[in-house]
Amino acid sequence: MSKPVAEGEKNLATNARAFHLYHIVDRFEAGLVLLGSEVKAIREAASNLRDAYATVRDGEAFLMNCHVGVYSHTGYTAHDPLRPRKLLLTRRELHKLESKLTLKGLTLVPLRLYTKKGKIKVELGLAEGKKLHDKREDSKRKDADREMAKAIKHRNRD
Repeated sequence: MSKPVAEGEKNLATNARAFHLYHIVDRFEAGLVLLGSEVKAIREAASNLRDAYATVRDGEAFLMNCHVGVYSHTGYTAHDPLRPRKLLLTRRELHKLESKLTLKGLTLVPLRLYTKKGKIKVELGLAEGKKLHDKREDSKRKDADREMAKAIKHRNRD
């Protein structure tokens, strides 16, 4: 699943659905170019990564379809909730991503939004789509783990 939160980091939004739909091959950390009202809205937990994805175009990466709600105390100006947001990655990371996305047919999925040293970051996962039988196996494994934990807990009570 997602990585544990490191010291000084705070999760703001997670994309649990990504772990159900994809095998995560590699992870990247990227900064975001945001407006002031977007930063405040994200810190208010008014963001959603459910249908979001990332693309690399013309040597730049963008976060697409990430919903950032309107800040509660905004004035007459408000940002577009679904606007594309530029991702801040190194040139080496961009080239690596671009080659993997085109050659291997992988997808770039945002896994979580979090703060790190006061800055808002996004964790991107280089992902490969799961087949239906993979999803079923994961579901069976989770059910078995849950039953085993329940049995151990019940056994320890006696």
